[in-house]
Amino acid sequence: MVLPYDIGMSQILRTSSANGQSPVQYCYSDTPLGSVLLRARNGVLVGLDFTGHRLSPDPMGSWILDEVPFERVRSQLEGYFAGVLSDFDLELSLMGSPFELQVWNALRDIPYRATISYSQIALRIGRPKAARAVGAAIGRNPIAIVVPCHRVIGANRELTGYAWGLERKAWLLDHEQSHLVRHHQGKQQIEARQR
Repeated sequence: MVLPYDIGMSQILRTSSANGQSPVQYCYSDTPLGSVLLRARNGVLVGLDFTGHRLSPDPMGSWILDEVPFERVRSQLEGYFAGVLSDFDLELSLMGSPFELQVWNALRDIPYRATISYSQIALRIGRPKAARAVGAAIGRNPIAIVVPCHRVIGANRELTGYAWGLERKAWLLDHEQSHLVRHHQGKQQIEARQR
């Protein structure tokens, strides 16, 4: 059974059982922050992890190395890191508890260049006393960058917790702040080409 969760331009799908799923497709992609492992099922993104980290999964024998399903993901990552893309438009498939999916959905609503606190996320999902649980769910976000958990900061505006390291979180936030002008110029150029 698959339940869709509408998150704007993309959908998060929750699969109730791991049995009978298609094999994981994977490839690697370079970013300014290091190599990332991209994972998909049936061509739909299920994971984006920085490699060489204690949380990074290692490809299993049943996984299939295949770059084709990731062309759009790679293109959008390149645009993001070039400062000309602020919103990802990708089909996602995330598996988690209903609470985790609610939190990950709320992360998708944080605008580019903006930050929000864990307690604000808890308020947004109607669980005002669940800031710690929100933090735990954010720590289990399987699709870094695209589901922008790096935009969540402490209530005191300090950088706190990021599964991939605070230095990467700081870099991502600085990157978004420094690319406002380039983003608007790039977006105008893309729109002009589409006319």
